[in-house]
Amino acid sequence: MITLEVVDTARLTPGFSNITLGGQELEHLTPAGFDQIVRLFFPREGQDGLFMPTLSNEAWMAQFLLRSPSRRPWVRNFTIRRTRPELGEVDIEFALHGDTPASSWARRARPGDPAGIFDMGVSYLPQDASAPQLLVGDESALPAILAILDHAPATLIADVFLEVPVAADVRPDVTAPEGVRLHWLARDGADSLPGTLALRAVEEASLRSDLGYSWIAGESGLATGLRRHLVRDRGVPKSAIAFQGYWRHGRSTPG
Repeated sequence: MITLEVVDTARLTPGFSNITLGGQELEHLTPAGFDQIVRLFFPREGQDGLFMPTLSNEAWMAQFLLRSPSRRPWVRNFTIRRTRPELGEVDIEFALHGDTPASSWARRARPGDPAGIFDMGVSYLPQDASAPQLLVGDESALPAILAILDHAPATLIADVFLEVPVAADVRPDVTAPEGVRLHWLARDGADSLPGTLALRAVEEASLRSDLGYSWIAGESGLATGLRRHLVRDRGVPKSAIAFQGYWRHGRSTPG
């Protein structure tokens, strides 16, 4: 468990905000690159401090649940967008969705506010980095995919499909290896569930026939639907697909 505080905040686009966390305890974090996942602890509105479990293994949950509900912080999974060990800082990007706990906290967070993280490792694990890849995600997976591209070797060959709520959320400054084809998809008010646009775009795309690894994340329908398409219609082995349903439309929203 690593206790930190907000160092800076920045609105990136209409639908995304970045929060920089820092503190001496970051020396205990081993940067893993790619989609390094952390459990983010942040206070509920009205709490005057942050309770952090003291156990650094999975027993933390029992300790957490022994706390009265009114004194527990919120806990959500996020991907580290960037690490700056020399400054003792990490960036975490938030997809802003209504009044969800994480979105509300990201909007009101100010320098000095407490937060904490617990490292969960990475899920992007291609066995052969030289084989062509497919990376697909909605807005909840955008920070993870951008972090993967930041750490990718210059020889990466990949098709990358990124779905965002509106065209203003597209990042024209994103850089990627020469062999990466970026496909930005903006819903722009279209009457479709999040993830549907990306799913349809991949189904209709001309993908490389020697696809070696696929990483898919976002709304659960996108993750499971695209895995089904790749296996059934494209003959991709299940073992070559990593897929994660970060959230489910109608039940919860990312963050």
